[in-house]
Amino acid sequence: MKDHIKSILDKGRARDCNFEDVRKMFNLFLEPEKEFDIKQKLFNDLLSEPYTSAEENLEFESLYRKTWSRIKKQERKYRYFNFTSNIPKIAAVLIIGLITGVMIYYFYNNQINNPIYYSVHAPRGSISEAVLPDSSLIILNSDSRIRYSINGESGIREVFLEGEAWFDVAKNRKKPFVVHTPFYDVNVVGTQFNVKAYDSDKYITTTLEEGQIVLESTGDYKFAEDVVMKPGEQAVLSKDLKELTIKEVNPKWYTSWKDNKIIFVNMNLSDLVILLERKYGVDIEVKSQQILNLHFDGIIKNESIIEVLEIIKSTLPINYRIVGQKIEITSKN
Repeated sequence: MKDHIKSILDKGRARDCNFEDVRKMFNLFLEPEKEFDIKQKLFNDLLSEPYTSAEENLEFESLYRKTWSRIKKQERKYRYFNFTSNIPKIAAVLIIGLITGVMIYYFYNNQINNPIYYSVHAPRGSISEAVLPDSSLIILNSDSRIRYSINGESGIREVFLEGEAWFDVAKNRKKPFVVHTPFYDVNVVGTQFNVKAYDSDKYITTTLEEGQIVLESTGDYKFAEDVVMKPGEQAVLSKDLKELTIKEVNPKWYTSWKDNKIIFVNMNLSDLVILLERKYGVDIEVKSQQILNLHFDGIIKNESIIEVLEIIKSTLPINYRIVGQKIEITSKN
């Protein structure tokens, strides 16, 4: 396997590589079982790589500074994160991120005609971060994925989103940033905003924290005109009714998940169950349908799923039990 991986990586990084070589190389990063061999190969290459020109070294140092400053700026603590025990892991992730960034810059600067897309996935029960080469930051919520390119079909920065993500986009007026959802596109210059677009949800929700964004029509949904959003506004699109509503909200209520905190404001039990399944990576079955319309207000930060269920149980007339790998919720009456 190691020789096979080495061959693919060497071909993908060669100066005379073609688009298919590049595609095969980056597809390796989507295969978890090959993660260790890939990291070992890239780490060894990093240690032995002779930088032959001051220009190459300068680009690498610039990328390092951008990545590190973004990490420091957005530094946060998750409940499951133990800093002292994860120092080697942090170093490995940073090194692999830098290598990947250097690869991205290499292919971009060498003007490959076909846009190259990269994927990031946050499995159920976890949150993932991606720092793009332009220093934009994307945080993916549980059970979400993105496909992105720094030089898309029209030369723009573009992201295809499935699920939920928070964006902090680096300003570049010459190169717009577009987030594609199944129903509309979000056009950005440089700003902070959140997009929730799970396939299974009834609504697509976009919440603006800072800056300005523009919602544009796609083939699946036509606006009468483009929608320009201001900070503190939230756009809610009903997939069934195909109706868009703009309202004023406290953005922190809808973006707190990225800081491992969730705020519930009059949320019905049906939506709450879906959220808990994603956050904790569990399966929940509500046995009493009449309780699905019960509503809950509260804040979850570092609590376990059992602690959360106990809090809900003390507030709403429900009981729960664990049956095998599933949590069952029933009416207390």
